[in-house]
Amino acid sequence: MREIVLDTETTGLDPLKGGHRVVEIGCLELVNHLPTGAKFHTYLNPERDMPEEAFRVHGLSSDFLAKHPTFAQRVDEFLAFIGEDKLVIHNAEFDMRFVNAELARIGRPALPRDRAVDTMRMAQRKYPGAQASLDALCRRFDIDTSARTLHGALLDATLLADVYLELIGGREPGFELAAGARAAAAAQRRLSGAVERSVRALRPHAPSPEEAAAHAALVATIKDAIWSRP
Repeated sequence: MREIVLDTETTGLDPLKGGHRVVEIGCLELVNHLPTGAKFHTYLNPERDMPEEAFRVHGLSSDFLAKHPTFAQRVDEFLAFIGEDKLVIHNAEFDMRFVNAELARIGRPALPRDRAVDTMRMAQRKYPGAQASLDALCRRFDIDTSARTLHGALLDATLLADVYLELIGGREPGFELAAGARAAAAAQRRLSGAVERSVRALRPHAPSPEEAAAHAALVATIKDAIWSRP
């Protein structure tokens, strides 16, 4: 099963107000919930200034981003990487809204919202009343965030991949799937009449000469032993 962990950095909080844009996209490929090492990462020129409050979050300046391609120049590579697979996103509404706004600007179809697995909502359901930010979940699961001095799309996607694995039960799901597959195969064999049985070697049942002699000596000491009756 292929999934894509996705994170973005932006110039603000709402793509429909103030002309806010995506400035970084980071994606990691998961197969059966585990990272494969395949990734997509790009900084993007938002073709606008960088508000100070956003710069304090991710540290990406207008001068730095001006040297990078626009979303339109990287969109084909991005869409090819994510394919049609599920997207694992923390606070999916935010990132999906920004990505779809970028797609709309260049006349591309929006990504369906139901493609996204929202890890924030997963955490809220699993730990009601507890903090569900990425930082809080990393602390809960003892995931090392020492390299994270500022937000970064690829680094956050890497952390999120670890958080997602914990939210779905750590490494147990793989074991459960394997056990389930074995149980299903066994059930199918039973239904088809092809139940596999292990064959044991025959066990000896006759007494040895020494055992027979010891038994006879014991019987001789017993009055009217049943073994001596005709």
